[in-house]
Amino acid sequence: MSVKKIYLIRHGQTDFNVAGIVQGSGVDSDLNEAGYRQAARFFAAYQHLPIDKVYTSTLKRTHQSVRGFLELPLTHEEHSGLNEISWGVREGQRITPEEDEEYTGVLQQWQRGETHARMLGGESPDEVAARQRPFIELLRSRPEEETVLVCMHGRAMRVLLCQLLNYPLSAMDAFEHRNLCLYKLHYTGSMFSVNSFLDVTHLQDCPA
Repeated sequence: MSVKKIYLIRHGQTDFNVAGIVQGSGVDSDLNEAGYRQAARFFAAYQHLPIDKVYTSTLKRTHQSVRGFLELPLTHEEHSGLNEISWGVREGQRITPEEDEEYTGVLQQWQRGETHARMLGGESPDEVAARQRPFIELLRSRPEEETVLVCMHGRAMRVLLCQLLNYPLSAMDAFEHRNLCLYKLHYTGSMFSVNSFLDVTHLQDCPA
């Protein structure tokens, strides 16, 4: 089997990102002007790739982030397994570790390995991991797709990277992310590896 190349990106910037407002899976926001510029920069840098399939979440900010590729004759699939974690009743609110005791407490539980914990009405990392596993099996089962582009969300991306690379979910914060950042992974048929970590060179000189 040839090495499968996976270009894994986070969606571009939204006004919610700028304001520090939690989106999660329940807020289906659009990219802002900066986000569309980021998407255009990524497309300009990587449109030459021989992409066999584009995968996104069901949320429109991921579709908008790969719009240039979707306008090409490429096959596209959306999967709810790639959706962002649900933050429950706190979605649409501005919460930060410095200002919100509950949010801080849940993040600390995750870091201690208590990845069953969740915000009220939301999902736990364990639950996100469970809904991602069918997508991971899909990636494994399609060797004919040698180069794929996957666009998803920050927290869900951290969970996915832990699963692909066999890290405990408690280590997910080690996988940093930014809007329209790139992780390039290789899959040999037996294991995944990271070839490029938090690559944002395509965004150089891109105004926020």
